[in-house]
Amino acid sequence: MLTSVDPDLIRALADPLRLRIVTLLARETLCTTHLVEETGAKQTNLSNHLKILRDAGVVDTEPCGRFTYYKLRPEVLAGLSAQFAALAESARTAVENKRACP
Repeated sequence: MLTSVDPDLIRALADPLRLRIVTLLARETLCTTHLVEETGAKQTNLSNHLKILRDAGVVDTEPCGRFTYYKLRPEVLAGLSAQFAALAESARTAVENKRACP
């Protein structure tokens, strides 16, 4: 069954810096300090982007002493991938469907 793609999740991943963060977190769990080093972004800017990713359910946090580690939630990305796969399948089967103009 075809489901709609979550627009909030798409918006969360649409920003280039957030997509870079997701790509980095796909490789390993990182703290904010690591992400600042890897991206070159300012800590406050990075924290704002991480909040958006947390609110969208893309990342989880893990406190560790005075640091906060971030890890990717792969099931969220897998769900998004499945939604896009369903859209692609629908497009394949609907290629011959053409609504007549009035």
